[in-house]
Amino acid sequence: MFKKHSDKVATISSMKLLHENAICYSGYRDGQNPREGLYPSYDEVKEDLLILKKNWSYLRLYDCGPHAELVLDVIKTEKMHFKVMLGVDMAAEMSNPNCPWGADFSQEVINANRQKNCDEIHSMIALTKKYDDIVFSVSVGNEASVEWTDHMVPVDSLVNYVKQIKKEIHQPVTFCENYVPWTYKLEPLVAELDFISIHTYPAWEYRTMEDALEYTKQNYYSVAHHYPDKPVIITEAGWTTASNGRGIEPWNANEVLQAEYYQQLLAWTTEEKILTFVFEAFDEPWKGSPDKLEPEKHWGLFKVDRTPKLVMKNIYPNEVININKNNAVA
Repeated sequence: MFKKHSDKVATISSMKLLHENAICYSGYRDGQNPREGLYPSYDEVKEDLLILKKNWSYLRLYDCGPHAELVLDVIKTEKMHFKVMLGVDMAAEMSNPNCPWGADFSQEVINANRQKNCDEIHSMIALTKKYDDIVFSVSVGNEASVEWTDHMVPVDSLVNYVKQIKKEIHQPVTFCENYVPWTYKLEPLVAELDFISIHTYPAWEYRTMEDALEYTKQNYYSVAHHYPDKPVIITEAGWTTASNGRGIEPWNANEVLQAEYYQQLLAWTTEEKILTFVFEAFDEPWKGSPDKLEPEKHWGLFKVDRTPKLVMKNIYPNEVININKNNAVA
């Protein structure tokens, strides 16, 4: 049995952060796709943030491109009180034969990716300075070191990026990654970070609701106890509501299970004051394979049409009525 978080490891209070609800946000709707340069509009982002501000204070963004800049602009222009973790969309700086879907790159591609990553870092620094009062922290990448990633970045490169960022901004710097690499591979990086950000997905590891929360706790404490003096937060945890069987059995993906995991997760992390970004706000049809039941498309607490799933219907009962009325008029 694990000891309580507050008895064993550093907490977010050491970063002068309040424990409030946090969520990962990416606003791509039907027909929109960042890979094709098709982004949400100002009004669409505003609509999303008006929905989210009712229940969340922290947002996590994944890159420093047009969508992220628009989100920050909407927050500032509309005088919303979100605190944002800004991310870098890292491209592969090496091939990875362990990636199941292929990650073999030519030296030409790797060189171009390194330049892209440098450009992203510069964009992050610029956006963080421009929106200094909104961006509360930055992440130097997302799942760029775990053994199965298709955008592997060497640890020494991540260390150098962190050092570069910390020379330019005052916000705390982290890296968002699956829980596994933290306790061995990423130790040199941890020495440079202000806090650690882990991902935990019981469903992807064939866990059922019977032991899902206990498994999440094991994931978290395996890292937190390894670095008792370094704050550890969760930047992704959630449950998909549909699956075609790719990685998650269809019977283990539905709205009832999502709601149950969410409730258990929030009860534990609230009691222990573990800042936790739920994955994610809205379903994203552009992700993963073309299969409509691809699990990557269905992690949202809201459907792509912005109606709440079961997990949110108690908090957002009026949204269902209002959106249905709008659709009927249209």
